[in-house]
Amino acid sequence: MTDTVTPATVDSSAAKSPPAYDPRLTNDDLAPLRKQTWGAYHIFAFWMSDVHSVGGYVTAGSLFALGLAGWQVLAALLIGITIVYFLCNLVAAPSQRAGVPYPVMCRSAFGVKGANIPAVIRGLIAVAWYGIQTYLASAALIVVAVKLFPSLAPYAVAKDYGFLGLSLLGWCAYLVLWVVQAAVFWQGMESIRKFIDFCGPAVYIVMFLLCGYLIYKAGWGSINLQLGSVKYHGWDALPVVLGAIALVVSYFCGPMLNFGDFSRYSKSMAAVRRGNLLGLPVNFLAFSLLVVITASLTIPVYGELITDPVETVSRIDSTFAIVLGALTFTIATVGINIVANFISPAFDFSHVSPQKISWRMGGMIAAVGSVLITPWNLYNNPDVIHYTLEVLGAFIGPLFGVLIADYYLVRKREIVVDELFTMAESGKYWYRKGFNPVAVIATVIGAIAAVFPVLAKDVYGMHTAAQYSWFIGCGLALAIYYALATRTRLMATA
Repeated sequence: MTDTVTPATVDSSAAKSPPAYDPRLTNDDLAPLRKQTWGAYHIFAFWMSDVHSVGGYVTAGSLFALGLAGWQVLAALLIGITIVYFLCNLVAAPSQRAGVPYPVMCRSAFGVKGANIPAVIRGLIAVAWYGIQTYLASAALIVVAVKLFPSLAPYAVAKDYGFLGLSLLGWCAYLVLWVVQAAVFWQGMESIRKFIDFCGPAVYIVMFLLCGYLIYKAGWGSINLQLGSVKYHGWDALPVVLGAIALVVSYFCGPMLNFGDFSRYSKSMAAVRRGNLLGLPVNFLAFSLLVVITASLTIPVYGELITDPVETVSRIDSTFAIVLGALTFTIATVGINIVANFISPAFDFSHVSPQKISWRMGGMIAAVGSVLITPWNLYNNPDVIHYTLEVLGAFIGPLFGVLIADYYLVRKREIVVDELFTMAESGKYWYRKGFNPVAVIATVIGAIAAVFPVLAKDVYGMHTAAQYSWFIGCGLALAIYYALATRTRLMATA
């Protein structure tokens, strides 16, 4: 089956809204791109920036400490990241072929007004994670500041010099990163592309140097792919392996949902698939192996297992090495933050009111919101962050399911681009008052089913089910949307 996109929108150098496009639905950032220039490397670099962070390091290392054999962990990683690879290819196609970002693509399923529902949900999740990632990156800056200027150490203690739960030095580090990220973002998508092209490879260089240093100190014989004792054998290991696979998919579910925000810039789907192949299965496995080797070497060198790369570099007896390592991981975290948590809400919030909120203003709304939620307090209260983010995250699966069901199963990969930008009641994506009730019903039911195990983990069996909340929400919403869309008259105008 071939993809049908009408009209073609890839023949000039800038996005420009045709006069027929309703101004209430478009601006220069949301309109279809008329030139798509990204190649496979740019998508590869996108995933490197997404993976190569302190969070990615800790997540990858934690999988090797689940009590599984090393080969079982590698199998789980390979299966999980391959699932992500195929899902990203699916969600990339409509945006790449139409040249529009994720919230505009949602108009096909949710309606030209109803698309604000998935846009706002994704935007709010991104704001929370944006603040948390900025806070985590600021911790690396504090390490550098105290190492270079030991007299600053007292100002890193919140109870002595603090405000709203964050130390004075913490505030300075957070605001420095806040300004740096905003400055990179404000320069536009081309500058962001150049920035992420640099971030991923830079982290690899420092990671190899760090790993080489630890091998020099401990010897090749100290390398181990097992960070803990093997607790599960035979069939007993299967539930743990499946949980690890689910964890990998869940870790990438945010950027996977709005991957269309980036695939829209690609020259072709062939370039997207090549970039995804290099950036996901190949890069993620290579990075995970590098992580576990590095972490395993901290045991003989420092006498304990260290899974935080910033703490690992802080143990090195060299000011230059500490500064280089900490700054590199700071840059890496800034990279993933801009990619996963800045660009997404920029499009999402701009979509709510295109003529009043530009792409840049949408991003700055997210940036300001990330300070107002005081993410350090969220991060320091596991229960709050757990329920806030996982409840919001339970909506990601259903949104993904609805989007995929609409494009592939209901519309058979056909999209009329001009119809995404009209408020006419006769429009293909108008539905009822601009909202498609089928998409809303499927999302709500899928989200309720996904969030229930998260909120009821103390109930027998719910803790295990909570690991698969993304799959539960996605599968259920997909099935409900397809069933209702093809068996009722609610889609009569589609």
